[in-house]
Amino acid sequence: MNNKIPPHKSFAPSNKEKRLKPEKIKRKLKTIILAKIANTPLQFGLYRSYWHYKFRTNQAVAKQEIKRTHFLTQEPNHGAGIGHQLANWNSGLYFASFYNLKFAHSSFSTDKWEHFLGFGEREMPATDLVKNKKFRVVRLPRFDSLNPDHIALVGRIIDSYNVPDVLFMLEMDQGYMPQWDTYKTLSNKFFSARARHADELIYSPDKFNIAVHVRRFMKNEVEQLWEKRGLDNSYYVNALTKVLMVLKESKKAQVYLFSQAKIDDFSEFEKFRNIHYCLEMGPMESFLHMVNADLLICSKSSFSYKPALIAKGVNVCPATFWHNYPPDANYILADDDGDFNEDQLSAQLQSNKKLSFTYDHSQ
Repeated sequence: MNNKIPPHKSFAPSNKEKRLKPEKIKRKLKTIILAKIANTPLQFGLYRSYWHYKFRTNQAVAKQEIKRTHFLTQEPNHGAGIGHQLANWNSGLYFASFYNLKFAHSSFSTDKWEHFLGFGEREMPATDLVKNKKFRVVRLPRFDSLNPDHIALVGRIIDSYNVPDVLFMLEMDQGYMPQWDTYKTLSNKFFSARARHADELIYSPDKFNIAVHVRRFMKNEVEQLWEKRGLDNSYYVNALTKVLMVLKESKKAQVYLFSQAKIDDFSEFEKFRNIHYCLEMGPMESFLHMVNADLLICSKSSFSYKPALIAKGVNVCPATFWHNYPPDANYILADDDGDFNEDQLSAQLQSNKKLSFTYDHSQ
């Protein structure tokens, strides 16, 4: 049975969304500048915070009682997609904890995403600190999150501010390559958000719901980038076939395919029964369904990577993705052909109550 899910209702753009175009241009220009100065003396030398540290090398580092009034934030790149923005926001969350600072929340690009994610609930808004005249706002240099020397240098820059009430701001698109360390916090935040009371799912609660996210070739991508980020349909078909084999072709299995493409692009999936094509579903609804799937087959995309970090179900993930996955049995790594350890998946699924009949060893 091939089902095409109808599109959800659309919303008129808010005033905040209308302001994004000039901001997007400014951010693109800044991206170019930051790329030009990377790995040059200007990478750090352009920032006042670096020279603040250099001229105060003999000064005592900030005491703990002072650091309790220090916050750190990362502004999501509002010109990027939500997966990219979540990576930005997550960098702030991680590095605030790493440098023993308090975390300040910077909002996402639209009010709808802000409410939907709920990540700012019970957090100090960075905008409140910026408006507070007693707070000093300090922008940190962008650094290599995998370079121990860079990480240590930024720590010394932070410690050079031996005064209370400081908001440190990570530079635009500050990287944090692992990304997974905060996954339990992200999950707790999402599932405890006020927006969860209004969630609506097309899933049947008594079925084993499998979500498949297929990342398509983007118009602004060059072929070399696609070779790194892209996966052929064969990857998803093979991974899904293996999942269904482990499920012993259970009739409880329902497959939902999320992508930005036409149904004709997925002829390879016609052989699967109970598949539902969610090609016109909005990004927010797609995100919600990926998070709530019993099993998610991810692509090389932050748009399914972040739901995988938040989700409570099992995730089959491409091992060659540039971010890492938690050392948790619910994260099963597949190669670029869609092959993975089927025994690991079987072990994870046998505790699923929906599949109790499938894995009833007394049968």
